Amino acid sequence: MGKHETYDIRPIGYVRSSLVEASGAPRQGYEGAPSAWLELIPSAGPGLQGLEAGRDIVLITWFHKARRDVLAVHPRRDDSNPLRGVFATRSPDRPNPVALHRVTISEIKDGRLKVGPLEAMDGTPIVDIKPALPESADQ
Repeated sequence: MGKHETYDIRPIGYVRSSLVEASGAPRQGYEGAPSAWLELIPSAGPGLQGLEAGRDIVLITWFHKARRDVLAVHPRRDDSNPLRGVFATRSPDRPNPVALHRVTISEIKDGRLKVGPLEAMDGTPIVDIKPALPESADQ
């Protein structure tokens, strides 16, 4: 087994959302999450070229407030659910709290994207943006 290496992830921007408290926030976007703005740092702005309103993207964020020492959870934070390993769940608490969100762009303006629905909290760092593949594409 090789050495444990570390890698730097630098945010390309931050989520600007009306969601500021984890309590009461939807667990998934389709559970009533609002739209939010993605504010990119100026140097990342040219990377938006080719994106347009109406397109789906995969937003990759870093859940910076998540616990990184958790390896098992009760799904949906419900103790009546059996304990499961975090790799079998979408829990934000995990060794590397990377989150994936499939969202739709509704507006692009001044280096910002309005997307939704998005369950990420205000201030969540954005790691990357990728075009979403069509549902029928082989992956």
